Amino acid sequence: MTKNLLITNCRLFNSLQNGKSVEILVKGGTITQIGKIKKNSAYENILDAQNRVIAPGFIDVHIQGAGGASVLDGTIESLQTISQTCARFGTTSFLATTVFKPNMRNRWLAVAAEAVGTDIGGAHLLGVHLEGPFISLEKKGMILPECICAPSLRVFNKIQSIAGTNLKMMTIAPEFNGSLDIIRDLVDSGIIASFGHSNASYNETLKGIDAGISHVTHLFNAMRSFHHRTPGPLLAIFETEKISVQIIPDGVHLHPGVLKFLFKIIGGDRCIAITDGMQSTGLPDGIYFYDGLEYESKDGTTRCHDGTLMGASLGLSQLVLKLKEFTNTSLDVAIKTVTENPAKLLGIENRKGSIAVGKDADLVILDHDYSVWATVVGGKIVFQKS
Repeated sequence: MTKNLLITNCRLFNSLQNGKSVEILVKGGTITQIGKIKKNSAYENILDAQNRVIAPGFIDVHIQGAGGASVLDGTIESLQTISQTCARFGTTSFLATTVFKPNMRNRWLAVAAEAVGTDIGGAHLLGVHLEGPFISLEKKGMILPECICAPSLRVFNKIQSIAGTNLKMMTIAPEFNGSLDIIRDLVDSGIIASFGHSNASYNETLKGIDAGISHVTHLFNAMRSFHHRTPGPLLAIFETEKISVQIIPDGVHLHPGVLKFLFKIIGGDRCIAITDGMQSTGLPDGIYFYDGLEYESKDGTTRCHDGTLMGASLGLSQLVLKLKEFTNTSLDVAIKTVTENPAKLLGIENRKGSIAVGKDADLVILDHDYSVWATVVGGKIVFQKS
């Protein structure tokens, strides 16, 4: 059973201007009190934040690996490594992002689905995000051809038979025959249909949105570019206010100027920062392998030998600071893109994404340079800087 935890001398991330520190009391993994709390011997654990900033735990809806491990490894040990590495960067919840191979058993998907809701040592595993298999070969990025097939109810049923209710998101291209029916089935099953890895036109994108697409996977990347005569998906996405978008704010997947422009066009409320993290996240620069593909991790970015971007090697806390810098936004707005916004997307805002009485005690304490000083998941300290 989780012990009581009292966090003292912390400053709330969204009220820094008043300079006041507060205490947060956690019982049974839930925030029970915020304010001035009198210490007593009933509190088993007391964590003195020493006037550091406290924020809701970060939520990463798109991460494939970290700490040398990948979801594709198909082992609980790898999921534990990813979970614990995530916690080092302030992430307290994540979606295990992976692929589906129609002609294989897909053991990794079953292992990830079975681990949802269990204690894997760090960040909570909330569910699975599948990139594909109903996506475009032309916009596949790093995804191998054997992970792609035409939209098929038979394949979709096979996916659901393995992942069950723990499939939370699927990236899909709407331009193919049968895609719209799959999108409707996703929505009916309570699964987020996310536009991505697609060569759809403007009109094809709008049809996908009408069918139920409500989110976009790594905006701008692995999709048709904007052109003034053939605007492609980007214009349809920009003008549809109900759609949220993933962004990788490393300054490479999206140029800093584009990030700044994007924030002005659609606003911070629709943006969800992600890592698109690979095994190399949290590890030194070097050569790594993903699904048999060799890639190089350098300066926080990963690339195939031909230069194709494969994801990032930066933790979510590092990307939040880059987003703040590139968009010239405030810390609280940048943090919102990894807390409140993804919580709303996943429909868990009643439990996560903000600091309030009655919500899960998923918290991150930022050091004076805004790096992660401590991470709390369900009232348990899972990481603390030495």
